[in-house]
Amino acid sequence: MVVRSWKFEGCAVVADLPFSSWRARTQEAQKPGIFSVVLAAARGIGGGKGRRGADAAAAPAEPAAPGLRGLGLAPGDMVAVVKIVGVSTRVHAIPLARPYTITFRTITAIEPVVVVLRDDAGRVGVGAASPEPFVTGESNEACQAALGEGALDWLIGTDVRTLPALSRRLTTAMPRTPAARAAVDMALWDLLGQALDLPVCDLMGRAHTSMATSVTIGIRTTEEALREADEYLGRGFRVLKIKVGKDLEADIDRLRSLRAHVGREITLRADANQGYTLDQTRRFLAETAPLDLDLVEQPVRAAQTRSLLALDDEVRVRLVADERLVSPADALSLASVPQPCGHFNIKLMKAGGITAARAIAEIAATAGIGLMWGCNDESRISIAAALHAAFASPATRALDLDGSFDLAHDIARGGFVLEEGKLRLTDAAGLGVTLLD
Repeated sequence: MVVRSWKFEGCAVVADLPFSSWRARTQEAQKPGIFSVVLAAARGIGGGKGRRGADAAAAPAEPAAPGLRGLGLAPGDMVAVVKIVGVSTRVHAIPLARPYTITFRTITAIEPVVVVLRDDAGRVGVGAASPEPFVTGESNEACQAALGEGALDWLIGTDVRTLPALSRRLTTAMPRTPAARAAVDMALWDLLGQALDLPVCDLMGRAHTSMATSVTIGIRTTEEALREADEYLGRGFRVLKIKVGKDLEADIDRLRSLRAHVGREITLRADANQGYTLDQTRRFLAETAPLDLDLVEQPVRAAQTRSLLALDDEVRVRLVADERLVSPADALSLASVPQPCGHFNIKLMKAGGITAARAIAEIAATAGIGLMWGCNDESRISIAAALHAAFASPATRALDLDGSFDLAHDIARGGFVLEEGKLRLTDAAGLGVTLLD
């Protein structure tokens, strides 16, 4: 591979070296990795603006120049365009190997829409949409229509390096279908990462390399829950998330039985999916306090989330805003002091993709709010995208990215590795996923 010049968010770098030579020089100079060098050379991501053409050539040497010259490079203005030349979508039907029940419905199958973007160098970027109509109002039909024939033709001829602008246009074009936006947005990130020969996580600034994910036990009898817990523990998982919210008494009894069964070294979380009133939430938290629940997701209706301010601070820090948190605007509202929840659950299918999710993550980090990254039942395509975003945020402290584990089959491979209940990304460029035939 030859590393050539390109620009991204204010970076202007010329290089025409074999990748191995660049890496060797980087290591010899005890510099950070390639993209870190470029970022250090830039006038600052999010600050200043890059120059193009004659402006760049005529500009005085930028502060970054000494660092680049230390690697035998110099600033310049040659740009390798990453032009989209093909767009296609396809709907898949995938049954769940293990259907399960939450507060408002039972899930037995999914219909993800896969987006494929091709660039003029033959690279393929992929994304996948799996909407949740009970949370965002986006039905499968609406998602499929938003990604239907001709809907994405405006992307033809665009330059993937202008990804932020393309993502803004997506928001305008698909304001009510965040899962559809997410599929296109992650495909754009996938292409950009491949063009720069970097995993998307590293492109955004990696903060984590591996983390345990929870695995979900749906609403079921105590006996069934115990058997399922044994299965998951046997597979190496050490974090169990229990769906609650339908029957307060049964929920508390089931959690007590689970804690007694699995012991104290296993992390337990609960997700009520808006199933409780404030009074029921108060009782649930009081009676499960001896069980050391790590986190409790969205106990009350989304519209009643501010009512949680009636609870003590030390209780609220363990609460997670989920259905109430859809957009960066929601994040800004929830981050205002006093905060009803100490954690946010970010899902790409709610937010509208990696770009919007990153905006939410930045707000959370600034406000001192911890992040859980969640999902719907999804292909590993979008799970991988969420993991890239999660590992790029210092505020991430919990993963709930088990959405592909119960699929009867998947439509892609790669992206991440699951080992003893922990997720890590592969070293492949982009999202690292490959569509199966």
